[in-house]
Amino acid sequence: MSTKQKRFILSENEIPTQWYNIQADMVNKPMPPIHPATKQPLGVDDLAHIFPRECCVQELDTEHAWIDIPEEVLDKYKYYRSTPLVRAYGLEEALGTPAHIYFKNESVNPLGSHKINSALPQCYYAKMEGTTNVTTETGAGQWGAALSYAA
Repeated sequence: MSTKQKRFILSENEIPTQWYNIQADMVNKPMPPIHPATKQPLGVDDLAHIFPRECCVQELDTEHAWIDIPEEVLDKYKYYRSTPLVRAYGLEEALGTPAHIYFKNESVNPLGSHKINSALPQCYYAKMEGTTNVTTETGAGQWGAALSYAA
């Protein structure tokens, strides 16, 4: 019987309280999204027609590495987080690597995918702006289900 720990689960008080914005730490920043009509970089006002303003601010932020997660969103996360971090011993062995490889098992959350992690704050920010209805298009249905759950 193997004694190697395979699953790592944080307690509620260890759940991160900030999101990490990789753009802030990138030496070569990504090119900004371009407005299709003006051919100029998109601004918050351009995106705020379809997304909550705070989501637009975060999307275009290339300076702040850490973004505080609102307390109300953290409270909702605690219903299903943390999801297990799983050590991929078999993949490490198959690759012959000394590196430790982990994957995040999001199948154990209420919707079976990671999409609820972003749907919750998007709906929260929309509500804070006074939006009373949200809608989306969806492919296989996971994003639609996540948005419905979050709303």
